[in-house]
Amino acid sequence: MSVDHRVRVLRTEADFACITAAQTALERALGFHQTIPRRARPGARPAPVPPLALDALLAYLGDRADGPLFATESGRRWSQPEVWKHLRVLARRTGIPQAASIKPHTLRHQFITDNLANGVPLQDVQDAVSHSDPRTTQRYNRRRRQLDNHPAYALAAKLGERLQKDES
Repeated sequence: MSVDHRVRVLRTEADFACITAAQTALERALGFHQTIPRRARPGARPAPVPPLALDALLAYLGDRADGPLFATESGRRWSQPEVWKHLRVLARRTGIPQAASIKPHTLRHQFITDNLANGVPLQDVQDAVSHSDPRTTQRYNRRRRQLDNHPAYALAAKLGERLQKDES
């Protein structure tokens, strides 16, 4: 396995603060990836921060150079109930119908569901969420029982194409 040397790991909140807009633009143009470590599990690989998310984080941090990434007005790290509260406030602002019952784990379900629906291979999604078994990843997929993507439709479309060629 080759190592991608175009990765900058953002280890602390202070690492975010020292990034300039010009620097991120240059790194993006050169194909660099910016990542943050995951604290949930020891030994977990860093997670990439897409440019849109990085821009939002930098705007949120403003001039702050130290302390927790998500902090209260007094500078204390958000507690679990505060994370849930802020997530629900954001969900309400964006018009999500289930805003009152949304939980942080809902985002994990949606990440898996959307990536699989957009054609990301199951193994890549499985790696991204650190599942050791693909069946675990599939259990999170909320669209797996929907008939819209049933293989019968793909087969019928191919057969239809062949029939049209034969008629021509």
